[in-house]
Amino acid sequence: MTSFGDLLGPQPILLPDDHDDAEVALLNGTDPAQVAADHPTASIAWAYLAEAALKADQTITAYAYARTGYHRGLDQLRRNGWKGFGPVPYSHEPNRGFLRCVAALAVAAQRIGETDEHARCLDLLEDCDPRAAEALGIE
Repeated sequence: MTSFGDLLGPQPILLPDDHDDAEVALLNGTDPAQVAADHPTASIAWAYLAEAALKADQTITAYAYARTGYHRGLDQLRRNGWKGFGPVPYSHEPNRGFLRCVAALAVAAQRIGETDEHARCLDLLEDCDPRAAEALGIE
């Protein structure tokens, strides 16, 4: 059974802890731009940048950071067996960089009136983990 109770659905994707160095650097206060430069495939670094840009009302910058982290996360997910659908649990820490980027992209898209992109991001979060949007504080 998958983590969301679907007996026939794909197994959840649990990304490996490939970006522990990036996460440690961020938690130790290293500038997220430096972490992204040092670890460009780490979605978590792009999520930090996107979220900070959203807080600073730099929506277009946030959109670009979030989109970069989203695509880096998609690459990781695909390398780990994701076929474009199925569970990507928020409860698994290494998945959070990708999910946070999707959430930031949704917020940035909503702010610029890109309603289709906003809806796609919310749908993707729901498909990945029905609890993710709430955990990330978006609607």
